Amino acid sequence: MKKYLSKKGIKIGAIVLAVVLIIALSARALDGRAGFLQNLSGSLKKPVQGAVGAVADWLEGVYGYMYKYDDLQAENESLKSQLAEAQAEARDEKSAAEENERLRNLLDFKEKHTDYELESAKIVARSASNWSSAYTIGKGSADGIKVGAPVITDTGVLTGTVKEVGINWATVSTVIDAGTKIGATTSQSGSTGMIMGDYDLMKKGYAKLTYLPSDSQIFQGDTVLTSGVGGAFPEGLVVGTVDSVQTEAGGQVEYGLIKPSSDLNALVQVFVIKSYDVVN
Repeated sequence: MKKYLSKKGIKIGAIVLAVVLIIALSARALDGRAGFLQNLSGSLKKPVQGAVGAVADWLEGVYGYMYKYDDLQAENESLKSQLAEAQAEARDEKSAAEENERLRNLLDFKEKHTDYELESAKIVARSASNWSSAYTIGKGSADGIKVGAPVITDTGVLTGTVKEVGINWATVSTVIDAGTKIGATTSQSGSTGMIMGDYDLMKKGYAKLTYLPSDSQIFQGDTVLTSGVGGAFPEGLVVGTVDSVQTEAGGQVEYGLIKPSSDLNALVQVFVIKSYDVVN
């Protein structure tokens, strides 16, 4: 018996201990209190349930964000569209107002120059060359445009002359182009001379009034007009103002630095003088 207990005692003890634990756990469960296994199960379930809840909350938040994001994106696109439409309407209104103003000015100008036959034209391109100052209009020979025709603004300021003509387009050399030659006179002193283009001055936005009589005087701020001599231009068109009085390299001959009265880079619409009465 002793031999048997010595061999099997440990196993029997383990079995008895297990039975006691089972009885104890069952008794605690019957008393309404959680037993060891239940506590273990609860302890394991609690973090799992918490993790599941957190994932569910995160997924719900992501869904809510995506739903709101889609709504905000749609609203943003709608606002962009409304803004673009408003801006387009504002541009159209501004363009219409500016054109109406030009037409009113032109009407006043035509009332003073009833002999002028004018052709309205929009500027469609500007010269990209560094060797000339020119722009292209959307009217040509089909509209009665000819080479040499003067081109003015709505207020009668000379911007240049037609140098090349196509069927439905024409190129206009501006008053500061290096090849410009315009008979001119000053409004204050009445001095006559020639407005000449100069390459270096053209790049700075100027031309010069030269070939002045030796006894003539020109003044800074003086308005320079077309003289009408030779009939190439009508008399009295404003070209620009004397920005400063300079002297040639020898120091003997004066010339005027002429700034155009029209903003040549901002022109949108011009008017070609197709015919006019030449005053002898």
